[in-house]
Amino acid sequence: MKHILYLLLLIFSSQINAQVYPSQNINLVGHISPNTATTGLAQGDQRYSGCWGWYQSSKNKEYAISGGSSGTYFIDISSPATPTVSDYVPGKTACIWREIKTYQNICYVASDDFGINRFQIIDMQYLPDSVHVIHDGNSYFNRSHTLWIDNDKLYCGSVTYSNNSWASMAVYSLATPTAPVLLRKLQDDYSFIQHVHDMYVRNDTIFANCGNQGMYLFQLTATNTFTQLGSYINYASGSNYNHSSYLTPNGKHLVFCDEVPSGLPIRIVDVQNFSNITPVSSFIPYTTSTPHNPYLTSNSIAVVSCYQDGLMVYNIANPASPFVAGFFDTYPWGGAPSGNYLGGPYRGNWGAYPWLPSGLIIANDMQTGVFILDASAAYSTTVGVNLPTSTVGLDKYTLKDNFSVYPNPASNKVNINYENKSEALLQLTNILGAVVFEKTYKNSIQESLWISELENGTYFIKITEADKVTVKKLSVNH
Repeated sequence: MKHILYLLLLIFSSQINAQVYPSQNINLVGHISPNTATTGLAQGDQRYSGCWGWYQSSKNKEYAISGGSSGTYFIDISSPATPTVSDYVPGKTACIWREIKTYQNICYVASDDFGINRFQIIDMQYLPDSVHVIHDGNSYFNRSHTLWIDNDKLYCGSVTYSNNSWASMAVYSLATPTAPVLLRKLQDDYSFIQHVHDMYVRNDTIFANCGNQGMYLFQLTATNTFTQLGSYINYASGSNYNHSSYLTPNGKHLVFCDEVPSGLPIRIVDVQNFSNITPVSSFIPYTTSTPHNPYLTSNSIAVVSCYQDGLMVYNIANPASPFVAGFFDTYPWGGAPSGNYLGGPYRGNWGAYPWLPSGLIIANDMQTGVFILDASAAYSTTVGVNLPTSTVGLDKYTLKDNFSVYPNPASNKVNINYENKSEALLQLTNILGAVVFEKTYKNSIQESLWISELENGTYFIKITEADKVTVKKLSVNH
């Protein structure tokens, strides 16, 4: 029965979102947007930034870890059609950059906004019940722009310490995961590197994305010193901002993105000879896109977050001739197909996590929340797809959330508001799909439902208007 229910929820979730989020070869399995705050948001109504995933093998559970504007959400996606927040750890408010990585059962969270920030070390072993915060402060460092973990080492990019000293990159030992120990700062050996925005590291070989300085390769030696192995710096005469990268499992090719200015391509380079890195191909979804972060699941698949133009899956089996195998637009109100970039290109899909055992992808959209996606069709196709040149039917949707349910969780009464333009059907169903309330409205819905006699549990509020179906989850807890 459980597997049948999951299948029904999976199909239902895909159907209700198919018209809202243009996609091909990538299906929406689940969605959650827990950051409902009206204050403490970052610029551009930004509610989310970086994300990561974690598999709890002892309990066979999967989690999405979502960086919010004021803290970090730990979301149980083991039933991906109905994700739930297991716990929340507050952090710096109005935060633009929050980055997350995990090692064993420990989660590391850093932020990089002006002012006092907090580096957080969080124990996840007690999930899905809760997480335990081990460290929350700036005694290790005040700010770090990005994090990467390779074996038992934590690499931190662009670090600012509480005494205002600085490191372009710092490496910490995780021999004791709950108490990192500083091993080395990059400027101790290479002071000419001004900034390491991000880094990909494999077995102490570091592909350092150094912004306008380009990309440099270093090795962290057995004596914890850095040695330069190579560089790739003249490909755009210093005008590009080398942002982030990912190495193919076979170590032959590196995929990287240049974030600034917008409209710069995704690039693949041959890194088999560190002293002679050579270009292989460059490509971009639309000439106006901003590719932000690449993630590789194999030698042939690259998953790329492209801000307002969405999540792209590229087939790179032939690195010289990559093609789009699938896409999912988490922010259809802006981007190339819509004909505009609302508030500039820096909205939409910040990042993703495509390595869960289930094969599902976690994608964080800065405004619209956490998406759980199934890209299996994109992974297996051998034929490229055509990206849309226009967005059809979005006149029915606005950035404003015209469907509100409060309080949620609720105990005695729940208020439902919905701005419909035509006749709409409101239904309240339990988790098995049985309808416990149903009513049709010709005008906007402003309904208060007494739920004191309902059993505790999860319910769904479904509104059907013409060909549009919208669903929100309601938790009843007396």
